[in-house]
Amino acid sequence: MSESREQSAEQLRNYYRKHSELGSATTSTGNPIPEKDSSLTIGKYGPILLEDWELLDELSHFVRERVPERVVHAKGAGAFGYFEVTHDITDLTVAKVFNGIGKQTRTAVRFSTVAGNLGAADTVRDPRGFAVKFYTDDGIWDLVGNNTPIFFIRDPVLFPHFIHSQKRNPVTNVRDWDMFWDFISLRPETTHQVMFLFADRGIPDGFRHMHGFGSHTFTLINKDKNVTFCKFHFQTDQGIKNLDVQKATKLAGEEPDYALKDLYNAIASGECPSWTLRIQTMTHQQATECDFNPFDVTKVWPHGLFPLRPVGKLVLNKNPTNFFSEVEQLSFSPASLIPGISASQDRMLQGRLFSYHDAHIYRLGVNFTQLPVNCPFRVTNFQRDGLNTVNSQGGAPNYHPNSFGGPNSDERAKKYYRTYKAEGVVERYDTKDDDNFTQARVFYQRVLDEAAKTRLIDNIVTELKKANREIQLKTVANFTQVDASLGKRIKDGLKLIYASL
Repeated sequence: MSESREQSAEQLRNYYRKHSELGSATTSTGNPIPEKDSSLTIGKYGPILLEDWELLDELSHFVRERVPERVVHAKGAGAFGYFEVTHDITDLTVAKVFNGIGKQTRTAVRFSTVAGNLGAADTVRDPRGFAVKFYTDDGIWDLVGNNTPIFFIRDPVLFPHFIHSQKRNPVTNVRDWDMFWDFISLRPETTHQVMFLFADRGIPDGFRHMHGFGSHTFTLINKDKNVTFCKFHFQTDQGIKNLDVQKATKLAGEEPDYALKDLYNAIASGECPSWTLRIQTMTHQQATECDFNPFDVTKVWPHGLFPLRPVGKLVLNKNPTNFFSEVEQLSFSPASLIPGISASQDRMLQGRLFSYHDAHIYRLGVNFTQLPVNCPFRVTNFQRDGLNTVNSQGGAPNYHPNSFGGPNSDERAKKYYRTYKAEGVVERYDTKDDDNFTQARVFYQRVLDEAAKTRLIDNIVTELKKANREIQLKTVANFTQVDASLGKRIKDGLKLIYASL
């Protein structure tokens, strides 16, 4: 049975017909890549090595692909406020932001969509960015997450390719659903997040009515240098509200800045939105005994096993006075961590430690941290000059060690710096075939009621219909592994007639 599709939708398949063999993948300098879809790690679940040039080559080029808007999360809204501690967690961490009930810390928050350009509509089906900057006594702490507790992929070497598949076709310059579903079908670890995306919460009703998650596994360090693994959850105090497809589509045409205006107007009218910060924690022993990889960002930690613990309240009570200087120039990096809070061996987090900071240097210049909205209270280092220098620290020496009173190592930071043992064979471990469907099955069978399941299937079918038949087959096969009835209902919705299904 032949298909009748627009030429723009057929661009990739037409290209493949003419160029079916492109040879081996290479780096930007033409060097062959031995394994394209995995980073170089110590052991299967160990940390990534700095010597992984193929990864650095991918990430450093990726963040320079768009000028001047953000390569992802281009469209967004921002506001300012404070975080207040309501519950004591000093047994877990020495981080000063948490060192006393009632303590308040200034914050900046940016919400965003992911795939759209700077002028895109706010009500499209897309993850939402949820990034929080804490101006702490120990400098900037950035918690950079989304409105879902998981992500599509678990290895950062795939991130540029995933985003390419969500963006515009480089030939036609239109959204290409073959690209979107092709990547999804070929990397089954995306299944869990795709089901979140096409369920009701895929289109939140503005930014005030959605949760925010740090998503990754982080490390907390207490006064005794004991380590606890942690996930951060910001739960909206306004309650979860989502838009149905018909209303979202209508708003996209009539009110494309719907979420941005809703946030601004709420704060301006005194209806200041807030979120309750809760954390999940896991000991090193629990992580060792866990029946899934707790550092895999495509997985959630079950609340029954790792209950939520209240920490504090995030309140937004101030709109920006100038959008460009305070929101467009606002930058976040997961590498901005403070004593008592550290990273973990989460692969995606480790890749982001490099790429976000690198992106800001490219987009805003090497002195982006000197911009007022990004600047910590105090900086004493040996970095000088460069484009847009604001503070050259007077006559202080610009080298270390020196004999003239220059800053030295911080003993407190040194004391609470994360140390850990890493061992294993250095290799590129492709985690494509790790357990990709168990948690997605729990989400479908136990979290969604029948009406929500129907909406999920309708939403998937609506967009999957736009892909070619071969990609539809592969995608339905993945959803069938989640639940046989789910696969069948999607297949029926697509009206596929292939006997292979």
